[in-house]
Amino acid sequence: MTTYKPIGPGSAERTNTEVHLGDYEASLQPIPEAARTRKVSGQFWIWAGANLAPINWVLGALGIHLGLGLADTILVLVLGNLIGMLLFGCFVLLGQKTGATAMVQSRAAFGRRGNYIPAGMQALLVIGWCAVNTWVILDLVMALLGMLGWVDPDAPNYAWKISVAAAIMGAQVAIAWFGYKAIAAFERWTVPPTLVILVIMSAVAWLGLKIDWAYAGPSGQILEGSERIAAMSAVMTAIGIGWGITWFTYAADYSRFVSISVPGRKVYLASVLGQFIPVVWLGILGASLATNSGEIDPGKLIVQNFGALAIPVLFMVLHGPIATNILNIYSFSVTTQALDIQISRRKLNVFVGALSFVAVVFFIFQDDFASVLDSWLVGLVAWVAAWSGVMLVHFFWLEKKWPRGTDRLFAAPGSNRLPSVNWAGITSLVLGVFATWLFMYGLVPQMQGPIATALGGWDLSWLAGGLTSAASYALLGRRAHQRSDIDSHRIEELKVQQN
Repeated sequence: MTTYKPIGPGSAERTNTEVHLGDYEASLQPIPEAARTRKVSGQFWIWAGANLAPINWVLGALGIHLGLGLADTILVLVLGNLIGMLLFGCFVLLGQKTGATAMVQSRAAFGRRGNYIPAGMQALLVIGWCAVNTWVILDLVMALLGMLGWVDPDAPNYAWKISVAAAIMGAQVAIAWFGYKAIAAFERWTVPPTLVILVIMSAVAWLGLKIDWAYAGPSGQILEGSERIAAMSAVMTAIGIGWGITWFTYAADYSRFVSISVPGRKVYLASVLGQFIPVVWLGILGASLATNSGEIDPGKLIVQNFGALAIPVLFMVLHGPIATNILNIYSFSVTTQALDIQISRRKLNVFVGALSFVAVVFFIFQDDFASVLDSWLVGLVAWVAAWSGVMLVHFFWLEKKWPRGTDRLFAAPGSNRLPSVNWAGITSLVLGVFATWLFMYGLVPQMQGPIATALGGWDLSWLAGGLTSAASYALLGRRAHQRSDIDSHRIEELKVQQN
């Protein structure tokens, strides 16, 4: 007979001979060891599925679209994602060790109520990503319908697009509705055949199409010197390191289901490789196809380059963005609950689907999707890089023996087990975001910081933001952490005296 006491809104003590995972997903609470899995392959399939998406063709083609040569684009993709994914693995380990979601862990660094700031920003992030990925599916479907002659490919087709988007969003919400086990099963069964199709696509593209492997940039506009470095830094922020950074806030939401008895290195490698392989592979594929036509639109990339193979390819790659968005929808639900909004996870799934659909409609009416996408990605790096700097310092330096009292992260608001607001974390986050903006050079003027402009367009925003927040928290957070330790010891002493 094993007794578990769920912690969270609406929870009550239960006594069971078997732990049901669904009971622990309904509201925020640590996942008990008895409800976790020892299989690490699930982490590989989840992250591979999330990144086997046409959005990564667009990211690869974006480098070519913004004026880089193919070699430079590949260098940015490989090096940037290598750095980003290696750091991503650290956040995966946090989830496994604590059994808590990313935004619950964040309470340790920002305070019980102070954490509402990063949790609110993360909730907005997943809505945007869900919309972007659904738009990519929509574009692929419309390209297919145009090939079949069902729609006029030269017409706006707004009614068709909105209707198809609604149907796709409904499918994504339905899968996420059933929780982690359904998500893991979906990825496990759909990723392997999708990889097979990707191999065939790559073989056809690289062996049968006119890929310009020596492509160095637009004719007569080849970038050199400082301009070349500036373009590479901007693309790295959007599609290299920046892409890996955007996953930091998701990592723990899924690794918390892995048993702590599984060696950390196995969980780390499975998750990192699951991210790195498909992102780089698809990015290189998209970039190489773009040298053929200069096109960034994912639907046109397929139609123009694969001809008769487009139909089976289009059907298979529909899986990719759906696999990504079920993570977005699920993470939105647990992130929103971290705001102390006592609504069931499934109701929140439906809510985010509706909000994301509204955002999809916005993207449908945007003419220059490349600019919209770049602005969105670059903007995300600002807060995620700053948040990650604080979190890495807190858990891997200040709390060297983490997790330290994991259950305190689930204490109710107002509890003396956590400070209401950790001003060291909040201040460090703000300073990091500001530093990110100073060194940022996006496509729109509002995202072109003065230092990046003075450097001729060099974008080092991810580095400036992460280092600034980390350094700030290393100085300010240490004192706050020491005070928290003293308060915790006093509370424990009082409990002993009362007993």
